[in-house]
Amino acid sequence: MKTSLRMCCVCRQMKGKDELIRVVKNKNGEIFVDETGKRDGRGAYICKDKDCLSKLKRTRGLSRAFKCQIGDEIYEKLLENKEI
Repeated sequence: MKTSLRMCCVCRQMKGKDELIRVVKNKNGEIFVDETGKRDGRGAYICKDKDCLSKLKRTRGLSRAFKCQIGDEIYEKLLENKEI
């Protein structure tokens, strides 16, 4: 089975969905980490790599992807992700 490729919003590399963390903005404007990878809404992807996660806030990759300001709680949730 072939995996779908997605681009990391920090390093801009194409990787399989299973190699990335998905962050979602739903219709109500709520932004959250999608552990299942299947929640409804617009998704942005970040590598499961400490370098990409540490650069995420500085590069404002999520803010650009969702066209809004991203709260610190999202960045904190990503940094404490146990899959990294």
